[in-house]
Amino acid sequence: QLQLVESGGGLVQAGSSLSLSCAASGITVGIINMGWYRRRAGNQRELIGLVSTSGYVNYGDSVKGRFTISRDNAKNTVSLEMKNIQPDDTAVYYCFADHRRSSMAIDNYWGQGTQVTVSS
Repeated sequence: QLQLVESGGGLVQAGSSLSLSCAASGITVGIINMGWYRRRAGNQRELIGLVSTSGYVNYGDSVKGRFTISRDNAKNTVSLEMKNIQPDDTAVYYCFADHRRSSMAIDNYWGQGTQVTVSS
C-alpha cells in the first residue's frame, strides 16, 4: 500500500506563483511514475505531468511552459511549481503515483486532492 498526501493549496491571486508538494509513504519501493493531475469544475481530470524515476517529465499540453514538476526519489516526494497562475487554473490538484506491486501488477494511487483557487 502507498499513501500520498498533498500540501500547499490555497487561495492566490492571478499572476502569482504557488507550489504544491506530495509525499509518499508506505511501501515506497516500487514507485514508478509520480506526478500531478487536476480537475477543474465541470471538466474531466486532466494530466499536468508525470515524472519517471529517471527524472524525465511528460507534461500535459495545457500547462507546458508555466508549470514545473520535480521529484526527489530519496524523499519520495514530487512537487509542482506553478508560475503566472491564472483563474482558469482553479481546480482540485491530485498527486498520483503508479507502483509496481509485482512483476505482473501495477497499481495506481491518488492523493486526497488539494484545492487551488485563483482570484482575478
